[in-house]
Amino acid sequence: MIKIKTPEEIEQMKKAGALSKMVLRHVGAMVRPGVSTFELDQLAEQIIRMHGGTPAFKGYGGFPGTICASLNDAVVHGIPNPDVILRDGDILSIDTGAIVDGWVGDNAWTFYVGNPAPEVKALCEVTLDCLKAGIEQAVPGNRIGDIGHAVQSLAESHGYGVLREYVGHGVGRAMHEEPNVPNYGKKGRGITLEAGMVIAIEPMITLGTHRVSVGPDGWIVTTNDHLPAAHYENTIAITNDGPVVLTQDAQGPWCSLQGGVM
Repeated sequence: MIKIKTPEEIEQMKKAGALSKMVLRHVGAMVRPGVSTFELDQLAEQIIRMHGGTPAFKGYGGFPGTICASLNDAVVHGIPNPDVILRDGDILSIDTGAIVDGWVGDNAWTFYVGNPAPEVKALCEVTLDCLKAGIEQAVPGNRIGDIGHAVQSLAESHGYGVLREYVGHGVGRAMHEEPNVPNYGKKGRGITLEAGMVIAIEPMITLGTHRVSVGPDGWIVTTNDHLPAAHYENTIAITNDGPVVLTQDAQGPWCSLQGGVM
């Protein structure tokens, strides 16, 4: 069942969104060659707890980290590891969330490590544009398929792959609520969007095939051709005044930044 939030509840959710955003910014500023994904995870947990929140991911379904740290051909669900050291030319997708007063904020971004190849930067930029295109469709009266179609058509126009097995989702007092929000679809299909729905829109786009496999740890999802993938996510409230990004972000594509303030 889809849980419709009141305007007051959406306001409350902004606290969790703001903390999730803060974590992503600070952890992203630490992304550079020589840093381990475990160090990034430790920083994320420290910030969340320091500000009175609870890591939304840690322990969820047995996941051991505060962030998902997915490197290069890993799309999502990479487990932070002290042995995974960032190198110049990598890209790192970081997904994290915080719980504040029982509400969840969920967001992800892909960051450059040093100076990746031009075709990898282009993948990041288009995936970010896919997120924006999906958000634009998150208005009352549209359908879930309108969001997926916007993402899919833009990604595939550049020759990129769009994951099928992993999708966006509703967000509220649980990290994963109904409805599912695929990154593919047809205009005018699927459930009707209503004011008060809160959803995570999260394009997962690949440089090559959209086909993926789960690794031996039961978590990490990698592309079958081992070409890079990018992942961006925001938590969005659907309102009569248009989509509201609850995990507000700074201007500009974060994936193009190496360290520094976002």
